[in-house]
Amino acid sequence: MKPAPHSPPGPPNPGGTPVSIEIKVPDIGDFKDVPVIEILVNVGDKVNVDDPLVSLESDKATMEVPASVSGIVESIAVKIGDKVSEGATILVVQAGEGGMAQPPSLVEQQEPAPSAPPPPAPAAPAAASAAGGSKIADFSGVHASPSVRRLARELSVDLNQLKGTGEKGRITQGDVRNFLKGPAASPAAAAAPAGGSGIPEIPAVDFSKFGPIEVKPLARIKKLSGPHLHRAWLNVPHVTHNDEADITDIEAYRKELDNAAKEKGFRVTLLAFLVKAAVSALRAHPEFNASLSPEKDALIYKKFYNIGIAVDTPDGLVVPVIKDADRKGVHEISQDMGTISKKARDGKLGPADMSGGTFSISSLGGIGGTSFTPIVNAPEVAILGVVRSRMTPVWNGKEFQPRLVLPISLSYDHRVIDGALAARFARHLCTSLEDVRRLIL
Repeated sequence: MKPAPHSPPGPPNPGGTPVSIEIKVPDIGDFKDVPVIEILVNVGDKVNVDDPLVSLESDKATMEVPASVSGIVESIAVKIGDKVSEGATILVVQAGEGGMAQPPSLVEQQEPAPSAPPPPAPAAPAAASAAGGSKIADFSGVHASPSVRRLARELSVDLNQLKGTGEKGRITQGDVRNFLKGPAASPAAAAAPAGGSGIPEIPAVDFSKFGPIEVKPLARIKKLSGPHLHRAWLNVPHVTHNDEADITDIEAYRKELDNAAKEKGFRVTLLAFLVKAAVSALRAHPEFNASLSPEKDALIYKKFYNIGIAVDTPDGLVVPVIKDADRKGVHEISQDMGTISKKARDGKLGPADMSGGTFSISSLGGIGGTSFTPIVNAPEVAILGVVRSRMTPVWNGKEFQPRLVLPISLSYDHRVIDGALAARFARHLCTSLEDVRRLIL
């Protein structure tokens, strides 16, 4: 089934009065009488361009029909079970004011959360948070639409554990929400390992007794990444190894490249060299480019090198991924980082931008610090943290010379990597940064 193109946006509206626009089934190839399996919006909902409206399913594929305009859903012309073909009207949108500034997360579209925090859902090894940037969970055998799969990944819910209540056993968004509301009643949850759920909660304190307070809700990204980080911290035995790299020479070279790159509209930062150095170290020590199998009795070695880069945004930290970093040079990596950083700040990163990572780098840039312990982005087994470089006197055998030194912090999963291997990996990475010629080997 072909991807759905946008329907025509409708006539211009110079007067500002809302215009009702029909959203029709786009070109779906040779398929006819395709059943509607899920309606993803309600009358009165606000939608943006590209928001999914309904799901269709042929005998070969499932497809979501997206909105071609922003506005408010005025009426819905189909119901679950109806069969539609190209050109059939799905619903009517009142275009104009009312659409939100950016597409909402499916998590934001759900019903309000209960006042008391629900118990944590069982964490499957394959589950992945969209903010976490880890490998996408395997839902290949699950009977659910793309929007339900996306929602499950945002909430770190393993769809393999759910029983669908929709038509023909299909898992719906309601099934995912109900799973989160009452996991304690689920047999699968009862049988699952505690995974840290037995840790006593911190007692609640009424801070208003002691002075004025203000309560602000967490940003969506922090709501999503928090459970992922908590799960990783509880399940991964973290160890951090610290080292230093003399980047005096490579920094001079970087400045030359950066000056030339400015004329072409992009910047060359040290992070691009860190990506290349990380790939070199991963090739030399493939255990770092691996993941534990779900049974924890084998290593899955990845023959590709996708490097996650932690990006600070106004709403929190996200980890987009530089794909095939081993096949790219410093210039191409720098351009990729500029693109994904802008998408991250604009809130336009999609699941594909943050999935498939094999190793992550968290850089505090010029903020400061001497070292820190970055949390492993499970199911990856290691993460590199870097802080601000500093000028320091270094003895060369005859005299002290001023050298620019970069502290690095390598956190790793001690179930997979021991201290000696971590030290060798860190030294390889530092040596690569100290001589730019090594980065082309």
